[in-house]
Amino acid sequence: MRLVSLAAVAAVSLSGITPFTCAHAVDALGEHTATVAFTLSAADLGAGMSWGKGVLTFEGHDYPFRIRGGSGAAIGFSKTHAIGTVYNLYRIQDIEGTYWSVQGEATVGAGKGGAVMENNNGIYIKFTSRSSGARLAFSVERLTISLTPDTKTVSAPPPPATTPASHE
Repeated sequence: MRLVSLAAVAAVSLSGITPFTCAHAVDALGEHTATVAFTLSAADLGAGMSWGKGVLTFEGHDYPFRIRGGSGAAIGFSKTHAIGTVYNLYRIQDIEGTYWSVQGEATVGAGKGGAVMENNNGIYIKFTSRSSGARLAFSVERLTISLTPDTKTVSAPPPPATTPASHE
């Protein structure tokens, strides 16, 4: 009987720490600092091209971006809608760069997927996606994210307007 009660206590104790263990696994990529949503089209015949656009939400602001890239060992066409989490982004310009991932896709009509991408600035993007089309791929994918030109000129808010009375 004592073994049964010890086993029950151990099970309760382990179930109590499981959420903490999962929390560490979620944080393995770093600190969650932004979110992202994007649409990506891919056309392949052996090697392929991908292109699309998206929005990064960082520190309460939305930053539009373009995404372009390519992959190998794929055939078909698909359009993907993705949402995800960005990790370790502390300066907006660090989102730009080339991201690498190993990805597989088998879309016939509709499909779901997900991936984790990393760039040279240590930024990770983990996303889930849903796709439509007809595409079969298993390859290394290289995607380059570029902020749109309007985003790059975003700067600090202008200083408050001054009146002659404020200089006295």
